[in-house]
Amino acid sequence: MASSSLVKLNASSSSWIGQQSFNQRSGSSCRLPSSNNRRVSVVRAGSYTDELLKTAKTIASPGRGILAIDESNATAGKRLASIGLDNTEANRQAYRQLLLTTPGLGDYISGSILFEETLYQSTTDGKKFVDVLCEQNIVPGIKVDKGLVPLPGSNNESWCQGLDGLASRSAEYYKQGARFAKWRTVVSIPCGPSALAVKEAAWGLARYAAISQDNGLVPIVEPEILLDGDHPIERTLEVAERVWAEVFYYLAENNVVFEGILLKPSMVTPGAEHKEKASPDTIAKYTLTMLKRRVPPTVPGIMFLSGGQSEVEATLNLHAMNQSPNPWHVSFSYARALQNTVLKTWQGRPENVDAAQRALLIRAKANSLAQLGKYSAEGESEEAKKGMFVKGYTY
Repeated sequence: MASSSLVKLNASSSSWIGQQSFNQRSGSSCRLPSSNNRRVSVVRAGSYTDELLKTAKTIASPGRGILAIDESNATAGKRLASIGLDNTEANRQAYRQLLLTTPGLGDYISGSILFEETLYQSTTDGKKFVDVLCEQNIVPGIKVDKGLVPLPGSNNESWCQGLDGLASRSAEYYKQGARFAKWRTVVSIPCGPSALAVKEAAWGLARYAAISQDNGLVPIVEPEILLDGDHPIERTLEVAERVWAEVFYYLAENNVVFEGILLKPSMVTPGAEHKEKASPDTIAKYTLTMLKRRVPPTVPGIMFLSGGQSEVEATLNLHAMNQSPNPWHVSFSYARALQNTVLKTWQGRPENVDAAQRALLIRAKANSLAQLGKYSAEGESEEAKKGMFVKGYTY
C-alpha cells in the first residue's frame, strides 16, 4: 500500500488560478485541529503512487537517460526529408524500428518517449514496439500534449493545449504499456517573457502532471526556455529561476507527488545569438545554481533537453554537471542530440541499418559516460560537433 503521508493525486478539474479554491475541495480530506482554525487537507496517496515512484527511479538509474523520438508526424517528415525520404507511415515506422531495436540500447537508455502513432505500432515482423522496449528494460513513454498555439493577451507568446480529454487518453496509454508522459510548453526570453505566459505554462504543466499521476504515468515536466535571443547567461538564469519557482508552486497546489515526477529543463546558456559563447564549466555552474535554488531534492531525476546544441556540446555540458555529487540524477532526454548522426548514417537504406545503430550506441554511450562524469570528447567526429539550433524552431 502507498504511504498515507503522501499527497493524493487528483485529476479532476479545479478552479482557475486566480480563485481561492485549492484548500476548499471536497473529498476524503479531514480537518485537523489548529490554533487559528485554518483548514488543512490531508488525504491518502493515489492508487498508483508506489508504481510511480518505482518507474521514476528506474528511469533515473545510473548511467542511463531518455531517447526522445516523440516528433509529430509533421516534424518526423522534416527529418525524413533531410535524407530524401517521403513522409509516409512506412518510412516513419522503419526509422523508429531502427532506433528501438538497436541491440544493447538498454545499457544506456532507461526510457523512450514515443509519439502516439509509435506507441500503437509494431515492428515489420509483428512485435509491438512497447514489448521491444520492455525486453531491454527501457520504460515506454508517450507525448500527450497537443502542441503550441498563440496565447491571446500575451507578447506574441504561446500556450500548450491538450488538457481536454487528457485523463481518458492517459488511461488508454497506460493500458497500451506507457508508464511515463511528456508535456512540452515553451517560454521565450525575447518576448519578455510576460507574467501571463509564465503563469499559463506553469499552470498547464501542473494540471497535466496531476492528471498523469492519477492515471499511472510519471509526468515529465518540461517548460522549455528557448535558446532564441542575444541575451547573456545571467538573463537566462533570472528567467529560469522565475519559471521554475512558478512551476513548483502550482505543482504543489495541484497535489503532485514530487517523488513521482521527472524534470526536462533547458540548460542555462546564453542566447544562441549572444556574442560570447559559454564554456561547459560555466553552463554547468549556472544550471546547477538554478536547480539548487528551485528544485526540491525529492525530485528523482533531471533529464535535460538539448535544445539545438550539437551532439558533442550537449554531452560535454552534461559531463560538466556531473563532476560533483548532485541531490538528483542529472541525465539526458535528447532527441536531435542522439539522432542527428544516426539519421545521416542511415539515409533510408536497409544496408545502412547496422551502421546507423552503431552510431546510436556511440552517442548513447557517450551520454551515459557524461551522466557518470566520465566522458571525453577525444575522437568525436566533426559531424557530431555541428550545432543544430534553428531560430523559431517548432516541433
